Amino acid sequence: MFRIEHRSEPILPWPRFVRRLCLSLGVGACLIAGSLGAGMAGYHYLEGLPRLDAFLNAAMILSGMGPVAQTQAVSGKLFAGLYALYSGFAVLVIAGIAFGPVVHRMLHMLHADERDLRAKGERTGATPRRQTDPPATKVPN
Repeated sequence: MFRIEHRSEPILPWPRFVRRLCLSLGVGACLIAGSLGAGMAGYHYLEGLPRLDAFLNAAMILSGMGPVAQTQAVSGKLFAGLYALYSGFAVLVIAGIAFGPVVHRMLHMLHADERDLRAKGERTGATPRRQTDPPATKVPN
């Protein structure tokens, strides 16, 4: 879906990382909206619930809380069971998509060489400390 940098490549600069994170969060939000819309349509057309009640039921199942209204029709019961199974899987997938860039960046930073971190500092304008500089010492008064 997204091209991510290999561990041999330098760490992504902060502005590009924020853009990647926003894109992932946007994709996750679209998947949540699509899943919620499908659940609302199923409850509205198969169970005959009003739109607001269909929204409530779909949102409660998608969030893992369980249904609010009792299902009466056989088609509604079948839909509710399948939608509950889908919702459990969808929450895991959406969380992975939304927070994948954060986890990837943390893992990448754990595997980064000092050379990669210095290269990142040069790209962002920060001045990395040279290896030959002696440590700062406190001068007595």
